[in-house]
Amino acid sequence: MTLKTFITATLTATTFSACALASAAFAESHAGTDNPMVGGAAMFAEMNIVENAMNSADHTTLVAAVKAAGLVDTLMSDGPFTVFAPTNAAFDMISDESLNALLQPEAKAQLTQILTCHVVAANAMSDAIAGMIADDGGMHPVETVGGCTLQAKLDGSKITLTDENGRDATVTIADVRQSNGVIHVIDRVLLPAQ
Repeated sequence: MTLKTFITATLTATTFSACALASAAFAESHAGTDNPMVGGAAMFAEMNIVENAMNSADHTTLVAAVKAAGLVDTLMSDGPFTVFAPTNAAFDMISDESLNALLQPEAKAQLTQILTCHVVAANAMSDAIAGMIADDGGMHPVETVGGCTLQAKLDGSKITLTDENGRDATVTIADVRQSNGVIHVIDRVLLPAQ
């Protein structure tokens, strides 16, 4: 099964529930939430990480990967979690062959580790992260649920993260509040040490 086939099948299976969530969400006022739009969709602080991510057109690959790894229930739980959420464009930097291999059942442990290397067991807003970076002299180690250590730095006013392979990701949309934490959108998939 190719990645695109898997994503299409996954999205088709959840279309009705996602549409119901989106309709209910748009029926409410987005004004006053202080949350940015992500992937063309309003993000609601009273919805959890998975519910909001499902509504983002920029995160269909991430949602499909979370489902394949069996992490939906975890990321819908109380948390708190900080999720550095790669966009579809970030996943497009990985070859189709590599992505397809990660979606195979025998690669579930590897996929789970990659995804959980984007998750921190805390609610870390960007101002707190910037403060930790400043307190640590310009770079702050970020311990992830997946056992990876990311290095957070500031590039002007933007937070960047460097994985254990020296790959850099930039936070392109910060502080998307969730009922169980916060999402920071990033422009690259981070990987554990290889």
